[in-house]
Amino acid sequence: MSNEYERSAEFVDVMLAPHWAALGPPLAQALHGVSGPIVDVGAGGGHGTRVIAAAVAGAEIVAVEPSAALRSVLLARVSESPELCNRVTVLPEGLLEAALPDRLGAVVALNVIGHFDAAGRQAMWTLLAERLLPGGRAVLNLQPPAEPMTVPESRFADVRLGRRRYEGRGRAEPAGSDRITWHMTYRTYHDDRLVGDLQTTYGWCVLDEQRLEKELNEHGLVLSRTGPAELGMYRIDRGGA
Repeated sequence: MSNEYERSAEFVDVMLAPHWAALGPPLAQALHGVSGPIVDVGAGGGHGTRVIAAAVAGAEIVAVEPSAALRSVLLARVSESPELCNRVTVLPEGLLEAALPDRLGAVVALNVIGHFDAAGRQAMWTLLAERLLPGGRAVLNLQPPAEPMTVPESRFADVRLGRRRYEGRGRAEPAGSDRITWHMTYRTYHDDRLVGDLQTTYGWCVLDEQRLEKELNEHGLVLSRTGPAELGMYRIDRGGA
């Protein structure tokens, strides 16, 4: 994951920003009643980190982001807020390598679960089962497709900043029994004249609700839907919580 966004990082943060208008409120609701510490997995430029901080007042937040390019945006965003400076620790490792607190109030993993293969997910579920505090929970989302398949190219972002417009397009193709490869195109226009065309790829592990629930149940974790159905957002609790 750390290298997959190095080429596209200058576009990723600005193109994700509009999506957080939809993701933010249901995430805040899903975190109602939890305490810190809270881990923000694959925090990117920190859009979700700010939502977490506002939703859970005073909670310690550990923002995990292995991509150096995205982490630079995250660090700048944290440093410009006196409140976040006192609450947010940014770690450069992946979730499974990071030095996390022994007990966790919540884990947020939005837009990142496809970066974990089956073994990585098993390690994540073990972490949740062992470290979540009573009443703690995890929140994640599943993004389509749920199985390896061809996804035709479509435009997913169109952002204007000053005289420049940034357009994001993506398509996918199967890359194994549980993987796809995304082919991304980022175009830059100046006064509607094309001045940049960057293409990159990254792998993604597909996962459907049934398989996710089965994996979690094996670790004594319980899956439930949360937020609007179109967001594919889920809450994970310890059994008996």
